[in-house]
Amino acid sequence: MKFVDEAFIDIGAGDGGSGCVSFRHEKYKEFGGPNGGDGGRGGHIYAAADVNLNTLVDYRFSRRHQARNGEHGMGSDMFGAKGDDVVLKMPLGTILTDAETGEILYELLVPGEQVLIAKGGDGGFGNLRFKSSTNRAPRSKTPGWPGDKKSLKLELKVLADVGLLGMPNAGKSTFITAVSNARPRIADYPFTTLHPNLGVVRVGPEQSFVVADLPGLIEGASEGAGLGHLFLRHLQRTRLLLHIVDIAPFDDAVDPVAQAKAIVGELKKYDSALHDKPRWLVLNKLDMVAADSRDAVVKDFVKRFKFKGPVFQISALTREGCETLIRAIYEHVKQVQKSEQGVEEVDPRFAALPPDSAQTSAPQSSE
Repeated sequence: MKFVDEAFIDIGAGDGGSGCVSFRHEKYKEFGGPNGGDGGRGGHIYAAADVNLNTLVDYRFSRRHQARNGEHGMGSDMFGAKGDDVVLKMPLGTILTDAETGEILYELLVPGEQVLIAKGGDGGFGNLRFKSSTNRAPRSKTPGWPGDKKSLKLELKVLADVGLLGMPNAGKSTFITAVSNARPRIADYPFTTLHPNLGVVRVGPEQSFVVADLPGLIEGASEGAGLGHLFLRHLQRTRLLLHIVDIAPFDDAVDPVAQAKAIVGELKKYDSALHDKPRWLVLNKLDMVAADSRDAVVKDFVKRFKFKGPVFQISALTREGCETLIRAIYEHVKQVQKSEQGVEEVDPRFAALPPDSAQTSAPQSSE
């Protein structure tokens, strides 16, 4: 399925039906009085968050969405039927923006949430409404009110706890496959993921978090190189970024430190708030480094990169170090969730992570 995270649609709620002018006519009741009913309400348009959807592709090819008009009122005190409502199902995390003004109207953040995005017009009044003691035979009615008409921009920002960041071929897809239920395309030759993949990582019973694997960045993305900054919006709602670095690149002329610094630079150019999010460094492909030289390679990288924060050593292919990493991620995400809910809890383990076989502490200096 093609991944689409942006679309434009035109929506129109139904117009209300007109009221009716009618009089009761029966044998022996020459002046039966008015009996014209009201028009029916036009159909509303709702947007609903559906957890089973993960793309806006349906709205790329179906732009116009119109609800039915309400029926007109009729005689014999019969009111017109209301128009059928339309429910547009969208992925969780969709932002609905007015395409003309740029104003954000709605955000679908709760599973099953349903919001009214276009109100149907009310039906008009029939002459039955205008009957009074001084006006026994009213011939007045009102037309139905028009429904809302809008042009909307739909933008999807996936809801994930953790976002994977890194160059193409850093091993992000291999990592998400190793720790979650996601199954992105993986090959033993250089290529990059073309669209985001989501995976649920199960840590234990009722203990899990969501990871988003994004296409790799390259230097010059801000000028449109590669896929540019096309998918970085999906990291803006994450609670933690994992900067995955290929510690053993295919080409000996490639410097992993230079690549890592290029990623940080592109992140800052795109969004300073995203750059300031909690970010951990994950040195991947340790299985490609000789066991007796791993410590030296890692220490040299950390020294030259001058990273401030936790640094982990893993091999996504052999899953070495992955268990320690996902346990640390889960504890961090849980702590952030409690903080967002107003429950303060400070876990000193993540203020400065102690070195062990799967992680190493980094020197405290700015990037």
